Amino acid sequence: MANPLLIPELREMLAEQNVAELEEFCTALNAGRTAEFMEGLEDHELWSVLQYAQPDRRAEIFGYFEEQRQVELLEEQNLDEVASLIEEIPPDDRVDLIREFSARRVGEVLNRLPVDERRDIQRLRSYPEGTAGALMTTDVAMLSETLNIREALDELGQQASELETIYYIYVVDEDSLLRGIVSTRQLVSSLRTPEKTLGEMMETDVVVADVDEDQESVAEKVEHYDLLAIPVVDSGRQLLGIITHDDVLDVVREELTEDAQRIAAVTPLEQEFLRIGLLDLSRKRGIWLVILFFAALLTAFALEHYDAELQKYIWLVSFIPLIISAGGNSGSQSATLVITALTSGEVETHDWPKVLYREALVSILLGGALALIGYGAAYFMAPTAVAALVIPLTLLAVIFVGCCCGACLPLIFQRLGLDPAMMSNPFVAGIVDIMGIVIYINIARALL
Repeated sequence: MANPLLIPELREMLAEQNVAELEEFCTALNAGRTAEFMEGLEDHELWSVLQYAQPDRRAEIFGYFEEQRQVELLEEQNLDEVASLIEEIPPDDRVDLIREFSARRVGEVLNRLPVDERRDIQRLRSYPEGTAGALMTTDVAMLSETLNIREALDELGQQASELETIYYIYVVDEDSLLRGIVSTRQLVSSLRTPEKTLGEMMETDVVVADVDEDQESVAEKVEHYDLLAIPVVDSGRQLLGIITHDDVLDVVREELTEDAQRIAAVTPLEQEFLRIGLLDLSRKRGIWLVILFFAALLTAFALEHYDAELQKYIWLVSFIPLIISAGGNSGSQSATLVITALTSGEVETHDWPKVLYREALVSILLGGALALIGYGAAYFMAPTAVAALVIPLTLLAVIFVGCCCGACLPLIFQRLGLDPAMMSNPFVAGIVDIMGIVIYINIARALL
């Protein structure tokens, strides 16, 4: 969020080229707060202020700007300055940025980076989006298992300035194969026995992520084992990098957003809502709207099929919206609850008998309550008290079917290896609408 408080002062300092005050501004506050105060500047002004910060501090402040603005800044500014900044940005973040560059700009920037940095970026770019390899950072604390505590601390002190985080120290052999893990807490606690080696104190049962593993699976591991970071290895167990908890939070947020959009019958958006093109947005929404439109047509055909009954018992027509909404709403509730339970890992596909049993009981309770209310309304509109029973019986049946369908369909999708969120609320409601009409008319036929 932009904070306009210091914008006039910053512009005045730039106009006067007040080096001392600009350098102090870049270092005095938390990097996030510094970025807030700079948000209101024009791009060229913002970039000029950043040049007064030390390289590592500049990259830290830069990381707090929105990604779109970061890309716009790096696309426009001096190539040598851009390359200098890219070099300081954590490996995983800079790869995400470079993916957004034009092909020409990528080549220009990479040619100005040191060979090691260029190779690291190209390697990380080679991993498919959505995998652990694309998410990881290669800045990782790797130490030999033969080092003792004192030597490990000395080596760690030399590496520290280049590392994104030091939650854990990963113990490797001479071929960089992961052998174990030592937490920084363990390392500090062992200062009383400085001759003890990392190989003697390390934990060998390490939770790892395969480099080609889906990012959602990685996030589930981090959550399940309550990790601050997880190592990424290849098929030979060579340590390639780590994924930190902040990156996992981004994955969780991204997956939740996608699920919410699918539940609302929208194909997930690749860009922010206000930045995606209108044609692209219309296409992503229109695909499902067309499908739901044809589902609604089936409801219309069902009503036409029972036209004779509705003409004969005209009072039934008044309750059609009530019947349809009750079934659709109950189905949508069940689908949402089951989808979120599947996504969070609270429910697995093998739990389907328990899920159906619970939904059946809940649907009877809910249906019974609404049936009583429905009978009270129908009593005054139906020709007889017996005829009025059509409404409560239909409500009970439709809500039962709606809850069971809403619970079953996401489970079926999960079992087929598809995203259960694809079984969106409107889609469930469309199916239940058709079934509701059929149930309604058939109950009316039986009683009337």
